[in-house]
Order: sequence, then structure tokens, then C-alpha cells
Amino acid sequence: MERIATGISGLDKSLGGFPQGRSVLITGDAGCGKTILGLRFAISSCENGYKTVYITAEEDSHDLHMQANSFGWDTQELEEKGLLTFIELTRIKVKITEAEISMEMDPIKGNFYKILEDIPSGTEVVVIDSLGGYTAKLTPYEFRNQFDLLVYELKQRGITSLLIMDSSTSLEFNEVALFSVYGAINLSRRENPYTGRRERVMDIIKMRNTRTPTQFLAYDIQDKGIEIINGEEIDDIDTDLN
Repeated sequence: MERIATGISGLDKSLGGFPQGRSVLITGDAGCGKTILGLRFAISSCENGYKTVYITAEEDSHDLHMQANSFGWDTQELEEKGLLTFIELTRIKVKITEAEISMEMDPIKGNFYKILEDIPSGTEVVVIDSLGGYTAKLTPYEFRNQFDLLVYELKQRGITSLLIMDSSTSLEFNEVALFSVYGAINLSRRENPYTGRRERVMDIIKMRNTRTPTQFLAYDIQDKGIEIINGEEIDDIDTDLN
């Protein structure tokens, strides 16, 4: 299976990259680096020549540019070259909410179809950050139907996708979403039982047709983004074939 580099050397060494043309779910608590991971993957994809779209439902493109620049990543140049496109849904959500309030309407239920409409033709990689803005008032059954369609259509178009879910959305729909995606990674914090210190850890929950680590990968957010702390020992880590 063809793979696309994640841009995180320790993770690429462990997985070989994300499976091309498939969807990978990223979940985790606030501050664990979900957006940083998404940005790094988008930039790495651009650097490898893939036409990439970053759909942001939480922040505007200016904030994402600033965040990228803080790690030395020049997202403006990638935009100018036509390799990276930011699609902002934040302002659209605000306008819809204002209209609902002024007309005393109930909030409109989430609609994943809108995401598909926003993806330009020719897109090869897409990062959706995050799906939480599309899950308002959805039942688990409705979420499953819409999420399945999203994953299916992305696969049919040959698009490699990173689907990010915030912790509250994950708490409600994670078990349902796991069945549909090709791979899933959870980012979290825990207390190291040996040092007593808090650390960030990455759990490769599933990645089909890939040997994955059976234990957590410790990572840190440093000057150049996410770095796997135990990356040098990845060759010695026990793995399972998903």
C-alpha cells in the first residue's frame, strides 16, 4: 500500500506513513497537539507534491499561519504555490448561528455533506479540523450515517484524509467513528508511573495493514513541532498487525 509521510520522523518510522487514499481519525484532549499534528501532515504532504486542503472549523487561517510560523513552517509560501488551501468555516458557522438566534430557530443539525461540497476537485490530501462543529444535535445513528458517507466519498475520490475530533465529540461518537476509519490515533496526557511526571503519549489504536506499537509512544511538542521521544527505540517496540 502506498503511504504518505506524516512529517513526524518517529511516527513515520513506526507506521511508514499514513495509508494513501484512506481516512485516519485523530482524537485527544485540548492542548495535546491535534492541530499541530494536522498542520505538520498537511505541510509534509505539500512538500511531497500533494495538493492539500486544510478545512478549519475552529480557527481562522491567520491563526493557523501564526501557529505554523512559530514552528518555522512557511504555510504562506505553500499557499502561494497553490499546494495548500485553507478553507475557513468559522465565520460561516457564526453567521448561521446569528441567523438561527435572530429567527428563533432551533440549531440546524450537523451536515457532513457540506464538507464534501467544500473540497475542490483535484485535492489529494485533506485535513478536517475539527468534526465537532458538524455534530450538533446528531444522534449516534445519524452521526454514523453521515460519517460513513464522508469516509466513503473521500476514499472514492482517492483523498488521503486526517479527521480530527475534539474530546467532547469523541466522548459521544468515538466508538461509532472507529468502525468507519482505516486508522485511529489518540493523543493524551498521563502520569509516568516511573518518574511521577506528566507526559504526552500517543496511542495508535488501529491502522489496518500496518504493524503498530502495542504500547504508547511518548512525545513532546518542541521547537519543530511534535517529536516522538522514544523514536530511537521504535525498532525494538512490540508491534501488532492490525
